[in-house]
Amino acid sequence: MIVILFRILILIAIAFLIYTWIEYTRNPERQLKIAKQSNHFYMVDEANNSKKNLKLVYKGCVFEGEKYIGVVDDSFEVVDIDISIRDPFDLKGFTREDLYFLENEILIRYPHAKIKWKHPINEILITKME
Repeated sequence: MIVILFRILILIAIAFLIYTWIEYTRNPERQLKIAKQSNHFYMVDEANNSKKNLKLVYKGCVFEGEKYIGVVDDSFEVVDIDISIRDPFDLKGFTREDLYFLENEILIRYPHAKIKWKHPINEILITKME
């Protein structure tokens, strides 16, 4: 009887370890960190949850966007997104084309949104193009 209980406990422990490993590999924060280290684009967002902020990584910079709901054509949609950066020193080497790429990726998911960049990102958009 004790042997059977011990085997059941071992099976439960193995199932728990497998579940923990799957959850670890699917963790969005972990994937965001990997994208930052490898300088790839990655976005963490719950499109159905307007209260949850979006996070994105591009060229090693981590951006956070706050979503705001408004009325568009008889429905509620995300109409404003304020984007800030966690560490401004990561912006070294960033160009306007990089910011336009990020805007396009956000507008694919939220076509009615108006994107507002916070300081210091908005400074590169205000200066004249040469």
